[in-house]
Amino acid sequence: MNFDVVVLGAGAAGLMCAAQAGYRGRRVAVVDMGKKAGRKILISGGGRCNFTNENASPANYLCQNPHFVKSCLSRYTQHDFIELVDRHGLAYHHKTLGQLFCDNSAQDIVDILLTECEWAGVELLLRREVLSVSKTDEGYTLKTSEGEISCASLVVAAGGLTMPKLGATPIGYQIAQQFGLKVHPTTAALVPLTLHDHDKQRFEGLSGVSIDSLVSSESGVSFRENILFTHRGLSGPAILQISSFWQAGQAVTINLLPDNSIEALIATWREQSPQKSLKNALATLLPKRFVEILTEQQEIPDKALNQLNHAELTQIAQTIHQWQIKPNGTEGYRTAEVTLGGVDVDELSSKTFEAKKASGLYFIGEVTDVTGWLGGYNFQYAWSSGWCCGQYC
Repeated sequence: MNFDVVVLGAGAAGLMCAAQAGYRGRRVAVVDMGKKAGRKILISGGGRCNFTNENASPANYLCQNPHFVKSCLSRYTQHDFIELVDRHGLAYHHKTLGQLFCDNSAQDIVDILLTECEWAGVELLLRREVLSVSKTDEGYTLKTSEGEISCASLVVAAGGLTMPKLGATPIGYQIAQQFGLKVHPTTAALVPLTLHDHDKQRFEGLSGVSIDSLVSSESGVSFRENILFTHRGLSGPAILQISSFWQAGQAVTINLLPDNSIEALIATWREQSPQKSLKNALATLLPKRFVEILTEQQEIPDKALNQLNHAELTQIAQTIHQWQIKPNGTEGYRTAEVTLGGVDVDELSSKTFEAKKASGLYFIGEVTDVTGWLGGYNFQYAWSSGWCCGQYC
């Protein structure tokens, strides 16, 4: 089988790229080992797919070269993708912080992409494992489980290592290394943090409890959203965000009452109910069981408000506004939303996504060293990188 363009990976970036290349009159095939296209899209956002963010900008991405994403994000913006889904009549809604979700199901996004590919004449070759890739005079040859496929341009949109149950493999990184491209070490990102056994024991019974917090990394990055206690550790949007900036051995600092000064609150409470216990007063703002644990662990004193001395007020402020916890690790690729690291973007053209060392070879989406924040940013990079590559491959 011979094509002008073969896209390896039927995910967000791959399908977007394939449709764009097809519209240019290129004969395009998408090759994927899965049974269906867009499997990761289908489970994203709780099955509703947070497909972009109205506030997407280069500042929302982690990359060794922070300037790399500027080109593609400016040439194919979140507004361009919103215009696409509007044309297809997608029903969607706005959530906090600029997030857009499907009203019905993530399947609607996959259907839009597959419709675009169909209109563009793209062939979908599923259940095909790529065994090897080799360079030829005309381009590239892929040896697959269903025979050989040759092409002039090969686009690697194979994703990262997240969610291995959905078929994630390192093939994209292996192809990059095969052709001499540098690959940055990878790690799970946007992932729950696990706790050491002693902390797990301290907080058992809190599973499912969430607290609106400001969470900070040792590098000084902060996110304001909910944290969620789990059986194994901490999750919730603020924790997933900070996981991209957390490194083994580091602590995270959590402001449990970001909108208030605990000292000012205590002063007010003292005037109103001086003999009320501190834990009962705090339980009006924080989950009662959590306050009880802080009291049992002597992180806050078990005293009436009018009995607190200056040193204890300082201790309370430290605990409430700078509560520190040192994670044991992360839940890993099994539950991570994205992979941090990947193909060094300095090896690629920011305009076309073509490898500088291998003509006709392109890398887009999660396989590259670009990781967005939680909230639709990774999908927007997939659309932008796929669209831009599709204009040239």
